[in-house]
Amino acid sequence: MPSLIDIRRRIRAVKSTQQITKAMKMVAASKLRRAQERIVNARPYAREMQRVLAELATRVDPSAHPLLAQRDMSAPGSRTMIVVVTADKGLCGSFNTNVVKTASNVIVSSEHRPVVLGLIGRKGRDFYKRRGFEIAFEQVGIFQALKYADAQHIGRAAVEEFTSGRVDTVQLVYNEFKSVIQQRVVVEQLLPIARADVAGEAELMARIDYLYEPAPQDIFNQLLPRYIETLVYRALLESNAAFFAAQMTAMDTATKNATEMISQLTLYLNKVRQAAITREIIEVVSGAEAL
Repeated sequence: MPSLIDIRRRIRAVKSTQQITKAMKMVAASKLRRAQERIVNARPYAREMQRVLAELATRVDPSAHPLLAQRDMSAPGSRTMIVVVTADKGLCGSFNTNVVKTASNVIVSSEHRPVVLGLIGRKGRDFYKRRGFEIAFEQVGIFQALKYADAQHIGRAAVEEFTSGRVDTVQLVYNEFKSVIQQRVVVEQLLPIARADVAGEAELMARIDYLYEPAPQDIFNQLLPRYIETLVYRALLESNAAFFAAQMTAMDTATKNATEMISQLTLYLNKVRQAAITREIIEVVSGAEAL
């Protein structure tokens, strides 16, 4: 049976941990509020841009721009790039594990063709580097002060890999922020630019007609790279908000578990102390009777 000193020491240790988890929960909650505002403001523009560009890609010739080119993924030597967005830190439940697991499933499903990775976040970088995967580029530490310039850098790196022919498709894997208690892992095609739903293509062709001013090539050269950067930026904002939500939930659960553990240890301490007092009384009474 542990001594009273050992039990009191453990209670103090659990209380110290509880203070840390409670403070981390409050910090994550304050950061989540700002991150949630940023993603809510960015979503309408990103979604509308994605809708317009998907319709545009459906109507134009894929050879009109390199980012629209659809390549045969069953051809020998075709390569896939997977951009994996994780966090730089842990203590966020299964946030990083879910992303890595989904990305690994995509890698396994692409086993007939080589896979190259673009890694965003320290956790994903460390995981895949230890396993010897080919890495085209990596970015760590950007979530401390996330800027659009970070998305530009990542988007340009992905575009360079695609247009140079080193990869034939680019997939984006990240956590989408749904609510404080729910995050959803998303696998999204980044390149080539996805076309609209084929089922509604005939209706779309009859319903929409585009007039280009200036020339289509000039518009594509300006708009399509910006579209890629916008998708990447939205993914980074979604992942950032989802991370703080997951961390807040994990720290709240840890704080509740610490409270329960303190209650159990306090009850155990009282039982041990009562047993010690009872034993001492018995010893005194036994000694008195012996005299």
